[in-house]
Amino acid sequence: MRDVLFLPFADGMELAVAADGSAAVGDKPGDAVSVSVDIVAYFSARVALMELLSVGAEAKAVVLQNFIADDRWEALCRGVRRTCRELGIDLPITGSTESNFPTVQSALGVTAIGTVANERKRIGITPEEAKFAVIGRPLVGLAVLSHPEWVAPLPLFVELLASPSVYELIPIGSKGIYYEWMQLLAANGRQGRACACPLPLFSSGGPATSVLVSYDPDGEREIKKQAGSLFFPLHVEW
Repeated sequence: MRDVLFLPFADGMELAVAADGSAAVGDKPGDAVSVSVDIVAYFSARVALMELLSVGAEAKAVVLQNFIADDRWEALCRGVRRTCRELGIDLPITGSTESNFPTVQSALGVTAIGTVANERKRIGITPEEAKFAVIGRPLVGLAVLSHPEWVAPLPLFVELLASPSVYELIPIGSKGIYYEWMQLLAANGRQGRACACPLPLFSSGGPATSVLVSYDPDGEREIKKQAGSLFFPLHVEW
């Protein structure tokens, strides 16, 4: 099941809601990973917006739940705006801050809200002859900061969204490649027995540093050209 909530909105349209949460990553004494809060917001917004856009939705707004501190609000918004800029969109930002009590660890929630036309929803549209690949490497924690060259860039994600050869895209989260692949198959009424990939199948994908794609075999050359060294085939046994 995809990590997007769909609600009836208007004739032929649905409201789409996606979210991401981050904790113990930031600039507070108790944080496990030390990084500026604008980077935290950038990656959390990346997850929520990639989830939203990958199902065919048009993003409309971002909501922040700031449990860090009131004086971090502008930095958080700056991180979200960077995400939007790399995706080629401009969104209003609203939210709330815990300003009554100090916290010793950073925590942030990001919700992305959008709309999707029923006929444009990109779920369960992968045909049997499709091939699969992972774009980018699954990374988490300090590895995300240490190896930015292994992270699938957002402009590349936008290119894949627009590619006529790509059927479905699923951002890879904390449950790893294999879990997301099984979710994609289930959405298409299929079952896989085994798969192999040069990447670890069960490692956390952290803040969606990689994406699982199903695609038309005839378009493989172009997709490989777009992704370059970030293209990793997923070999499937049926």
